[in-house]
Amino acid sequence: MELYFLGTNAGIPSLQRNVTSVALRMLEERRATWLFDCGEATQHQILRSPLKLSKLEKIFITHLHGDHLFGLPGLLSSRASQGGESPLTLYGPKGLKQYIEVSLGLSESRINYELIIKEHQGGLLFEDDKFRVESALLEHRIDSYGYRITELDKPGKLDDEELTRRGVRPGPAYGKLKNGESIETPTGMIHPHEVLGAPKKGRVITILGDTRPCRAAIELGKEADILVHEATFMHELASTAYDYHHSTAVQAAEIAAEAHAHKLVLTHFSSRYKDEVQLEPLILEARAIFPNTILAKEHEMVPIDRECDL
Repeated sequence: MELYFLGTNAGIPSLQRNVTSVALRMLEERRATWLFDCGEATQHQILRSPLKLSKLEKIFITHLHGDHLFGLPGLLSSRASQGGESPLTLYGPKGLKQYIEVSLGLSESRINYELIIKEHQGGLLFEDDKFRVESALLEHRIDSYGYRITELDKPGKLDDEELTRRGVRPGPAYGKLKNGESIETPTGMIHPHEVLGAPKKGRVITILGDTRPCRAAIELGKEADILVHEATFMHELASTAYDYHHSTAVQAAEIAAEAHAHKLVLTHFSSRYKDEVQLEPLILEARAIFPNTILAKEHEMVPIDRECDL
């Protein structure tokens, strides 16, 4: 899994950065991509990326401010012409369904794939045998949500030597043991715990919408392998950040530290910071509190490593 940032600016695009969108690429895990927010021109950014709209499976919208969803109608309309025929599910706050239906309806846009829109107020949004997605309300001018994506633990490695000793060859029996089933052999029963190593811990990714520092951000980011948090301003503008219901780089680092996250990625930068030179003070402020912090950069992949892999 890796994150690919398509937009890192706050409010409006600039010549250097587009507005908010980040993709979670899970090609090995489920041959799919999930998108978090879809600011204006996100589909243009995708055209300049290794991402494919045909692989897009889910879109999660944090809140209904324009810099986080104005790119949705165009992207949804273009998806089919770029090979996207499989169902696509949108998750977001109340009002998302109306926005999509009105914008696509008035423009007479035709969607020839199944589009499912699920409005929510937080809680458990999705779960299958590989992933679970939970959400909680943050603190912003309008309802803004954070998302916690949990990769479920995987079975441990089979002890090939022990299985050979017991006369079990690779095949269906291996699959049953991996799935937690006991098997019967001529020499007796073999139970999974006898031949399986420790489970491989799944990764946790937390992606937050716009927010002031709040308890929900800490809970969503608890022990996350990677936490994506807005850092709209330097800390010298903390009062401005508070007035506009945003966070500073220092506040994002404090959230990551209290949550015991493993890596912090800062994004959603004010357009007053034109380039990496002007953004450098933000990263220095954050690293003074939480050293394992990086700045999100557009069109750069951020691998999601397990803590044990670091």
